[in-house]
Amino acid sequence: MNLKEIREILELLKGSDVSEFELGRGDTVLKLRRGPANVPVALAPPPPPPAAPARPAEEPPSVAPVPPKPTYKEILSPIVGTFYRAPAPDAAPFVEVGTRVVKGQVLCIVEAMKIMNQIESDTTGTIAAIIVENAQPVAYGQALFHITPE
Repeated sequence: MNLKEIREILELLKGSDVSEFELGRGDTVLKLRRGPANVPVALAPPPPPPAAPARPAEEPPSVAPVPPKPTYKEILSPIVGTFYRAPAPDAAPFVEVGTRVVKGQVLCIVEAMKIMNQIESDTTGTIAAIIVENAQPVAYGQALFHITPE
């Protein structure tokens, strides 16, 4: 927690009728109490770290596990525009979560400068997530879908 963050918290609390505030972040705890002017604002000392369990001497130190790679393929927006899940406002969406798709299948439309650009799947698999809401703006390279490949 830095001084700027503490000042922002103090500014937010200035106009409120909160008399006591406590915020913990990691090992640091910030406690604020409104009262007489001579009561200092103090940072509480961090709690002592938990005791580590004893290990046998012959056991080598453990290595942090490598996080697993995502099991999905991201479909990214190739252009800036507006994301549409269906070909028309009254039409059914191209795909839903759980839909099986094949390479080259249309997943959505991104409208850019009044041109409707069909975005196709570049892999065969199942739609695991639809990241963007219908009719929302998207940026170049923004994730639109997660597909679990077959």
